[in-house]
Amino acid sequence: MPARTIGYVGDLILGAPRADRYFDLARDALRAYDVTVAHVEWPHTDRGAYCAVEYPAPAAPPENLAALVDCGVDVATLAGNHTFDQGPNGVEDTLTELHRLGIATTGAGMTLAEARRPAEIRRDGLSLGFLSYNAVGPRESWATPLKAGAAWVNVLSHYELEMASPGSQPTEYTFVEQSSLEDMQADVEELASRVDVVSVSFHKGMGFVHAELAQYERALARAAIDAGADVVVGHHAHILRGVEVYKGRPIFHGINHFVTAYDPRSNPRSETTNRPSFGRRSPILRGIEPDRTVKNWPYSRQSRHTMIARVTVDERGVRSAGFQPAYIDEAARPQVAGDDPLGRSVAAYVEQITADAGLDTRFRWEEGWVRFL
Repeated sequence: MPARTIGYVGDLILGAPRADRYFDLARDALRAYDVTVAHVEWPHTDRGAYCAVEYPAPAAPPENLAALVDCGVDVATLAGNHTFDQGPNGVEDTLTELHRLGIATTGAGMTLAEARRPAEIRRDGLSLGFLSYNAVGPRESWATPLKAGAAWVNVLSHYELEMASPGSQPTEYTFVEQSSLEDMQADVEELASRVDVVSVSFHKGMGFVHAELAQYERALARAAIDAGADVVVGHHAHILRGVEVYKGRPIFHGINHFVTAYDPRSNPRSETTNRPSFGRRSPILRGIEPDRTVKNWPYSRQSRHTMIARVTVDERGVRSAGFQPAYIDEAARPQVAGDDPLGRSVAAYVEQITADAGLDTRFRWEEGWVRFL
């Protein structure tokens, strides 16, 4: 059975008109993979109603999802902190449109059982399974047996004062609540019993923080591999994270956003109109100095580094892993690079943040992409 390549990209925010144009510099690279996986960040609906307590994403136009077909996207992961921001209609309409387009989904559903259901596809006899979980909350985004939303794992935080000085900065400890960890592992074990290769995606990590991994992140990723996952991919932080190899399997701790096509206005078809855009409204962005050379861009210069995570698989599992470097240009389009000055700059950044996170990973160039396994 021949080996196949899988390409993964992180958060896609497809709120702007003509969202397909944001893929102009990456479309061919994405279509070159045998299987392409993307994380759809926002709900896409014409009948949305804000249903979030934090900083809700506006309803994105369902027709914008057609851009994924042109890029050859086969699987959309959906478990994230914005899954339920437009209520049950947002979940239902996003799923309906993706399925109409022929794109398999995992990580969201009208019930928890549906949200935990894997996406499964085949390529020339090779069976591939995909799971997706939200590890950052909020609880309002979570699916339940009676409510639409995202599949999830429950990450708990504990703060401990380490010195005899009340009011001092505490130490933070984070860990995954045991029953939700076991539920995730049971999903992985069941899927691994039926398919050749299992990929698990986690919406995880601390937003905009350089390199650092929260305490729970490596443990969560490794728990998925211990249960039978062949690949673990993280996103959510809107900045790249390092990579590592565990038991011969790759962990991409955070592959950043890929396309952030913001409409400067709220979607006029949402029930709540004339709201300021998500980027200006989000409190987590208040301390971030945006790179103003990029059009309609709320993120820092570091956040322009991104990637297509790349794995080669066969019936035995992962044969190689690495990434194609990419960089967000001034028009907010990801430009996929190779072994050239731009690509080497992004690769050097990934190598640096990997080392800064304390991950002992070795990199080498191989025919236009960077390999670490």
